[in-house]
Parts: sequence; C-alpha cells; structure tokens
Amino acid sequence: MTLLRDHDLAHAFDHASRTYDGLTSLNPGYRTDLLRSARRLGLPGGGAGLHLLDLGCGTGASTRALLTAAPLARITAVDASAGILRRALAKPWPARVRFLHLTAEELATAGEGPFDAVFAAYLFRNVTDPDAVLGSVRALLAPGGRFAAHEYSLSGSRAHRALWTAVCRGVIIPAGTLTGDRDLYRHLWHSVLSFDTAPAFAGRLARAGLTSVRVAPVAGWQTGIVHTFLARDGHPATTPEHAP
Repeated sequence: MTLLRDHDLAHAFDHASRTYDGLTSLNPGYRTDLLRSARRLGLPGGGAGLHLLDLGCGTGASTRALLTAAPLARITAVDASAGILRRALAKPWPARVRFLHLTAEELATAGEGPFDAVFAAYLFRNVTDPDAVLGSVRALLAPGGRFAAHEYSLSGSRAHRALWTAVCRGVIIPAGTLTGDRDLYRHLWHSVLSFDTAPAFAGRLARAGLTSVRVAPVAGWQTGIVHTFLARDGHPATTPEHAP
C-alpha cells in the first residue's frame, strides 16, 4: 500500500474528523497514555510562565493532556487538517490555549515561538520528511527547551509487530471501514510498520541535535507499540534549570 502523505493525508483526516474521537475512545488507555507522556516532560510549577507547543494537535486530546500536565502554561496547538482542527475548536478551552491551521514547516517561518517545550503526538510517522520537521522543532525550541514525542514506534520485536497487525486487521480497519475511512486506517497500520523502531527514532532525535534522549514505553496492551521519546534542545538554557 502507498502511504498517504501531505494533502492526501490531511484530506483523509478532514473526512474522518466527525468520527475520530469516537474511534479513539475505543482504545483502552488512549487519553491516559497521552497524559502520561505530557507529564513526562516534567514541566515545573504547573507550567507557569511557559509557552508550550502542541504540534499536530488533532482534535485536541493531546492539547488537553498538555493542559492537564501544565495548567498554568500558554499553549499553541497546530494541525494541518482543517476538519480535525474544527473539532478541536468546538471544545471548551481557556483563553491561554489557541489553535492554528499550520504545518510544522509553516509554523517555523510564521514568527511563532520560541517555545519552552514541544509536544508531538502521533505526528512523525505521518510526515514526508521527519528530519526536516525535527529541524523545525529545534528552530522553535528555546535554548534548553524540552521535547516529547508520543508515537506509534514498534520495539523491534516480532511479537509486537504481529500484535499490531492483528489489532489493525481485527479491530481498527473494520471500525474505520464502517465509518467510510478505510484508507486512513489502513494507512495507520502500514505507517507504523514502515516507521522507525523505537531505538531508530531515538537515534534520529540525537542526529537532529537533540540531547538527553530517553525512551519510555506506555503501559497496557500498547507496551512495545507506543513509546514516549524525551529530549532537550542542545543549546544551553538562558535561564536557570528547573529539571525535576
């Protein structure tokens, strides 16, 4: 299967936006795992005085996780799909949360930032050039800023690869077919199989110039399938550290 990219992928998400929250709610631990990854950023003081970026915010589940982890922070959330973004905007948000219809590359040239932390959930396996997006992330991060990616990235184990395929064939693709979005959920299946393993993506982060790279699995059935990737901007921080 040819993976969906760029305009085709954004269009597929536009179409799926009306049922997206319903389908993700069928995944045990989906929102709990997002919150765990957001909390792993270790943001101090409830995020007071910090400006955070939710890159690829979708319908706002990752934004909500970031807001829960850092309730005093300002959050800018962006996504390339207009339909998905409309779903996010329809939800109640405090004034310190704003949404923008932009890609990561567009954001880097839109005069936004710098950001004290960047959170990216389910983004990198969906972009055409992950290294270019990581370059944008580094340009958007304040010196010493924090980065977390919450991503489908297999451990490399054959068992985890087989489990992912079984779940996709038995649950995800049939559910997506019922909503008329079969191509998007077949893309999800294949995009995970073709994306970096967790060790490979950690290496990609390091090659992009991010430091202190760490990988942590999520809990439950997605252990070995979804991981949190944590890193820091490699430039010295301009303010004192608040590391946990």
